[in-house]
Amino acid sequence: MLRKVTLFSELSDAQLDLLDARSTVRTYPKGSIIVNEGEQGNALFVIQSGSVKTYLSETNGKEVLLSTQGPGDYFGELALFDDAPRSASVAVVEPCKVTIISKATLRDTLHERPEIALVLLKGLASRIRALTENVRTLALLDVFGRLVATLYSLAKATGDGKHLIEQKLTQQDLANRIGASREMVSRIMNDLVKGGYIEIGQKQIVICKKIPSSW
Repeated sequence: MLRKVTLFSELSDAQLDLLDARSTVRTYPKGSIIVNEGEQGNALFVIQSGSVKTYLSETNGKEVLLSTQGPGDYFGELALFDDAPRSASVAVVEPCKVTIISKATLRDTLHERPEIALVLLKGLASRIRALTENVRTLALLDVFGRLVATLYSLAKATGDGKHLIEQKLTQQDLANRIGASREMVSRIMNDLVKGGYIEIGQKQIVICKKIPSSW
């Protein structure tokens, strides 16, 4: 599994075997919390199967969804660079199996193969760019614009003019991601369905044709 993760793809078989021997594997049921915002970070997590969401919690219990991740993705890498507490929480969306690698093990590996640090930095840079774009979207667009931008950011082109969002998303998930009410998201999504712009299945959303720039 570790060989399939970009972060470790350049390691030798011997180094992968050593890393694997020093790591642990855990399974988590749907709805469980893997990482709590504010707790001390001491490991990196690699997702083998299932999916998770990363989010921030507000004092009133409301969530702000930052991202969702699946097999081959990793989280918790900030623990490698400082001793600050976790900056966000991670919860299980679909039953999940993860490989857990301790900070000490990772730092030993980085000493042996410092080029891995460059891969980590590229990953961090990519996430910072994504967060910057999210801030831009939240600041400059209305709810309709934010929702449409989010749908396109999650979708992949299918080659026939359509775009497919393969992850299962509820209207509350989308509302949490764009900082809006579920009711408003529901109204917009219903209008997009009626207009033939999107189709909503049990586990996917299809963007059938270009969505207009305004509601």
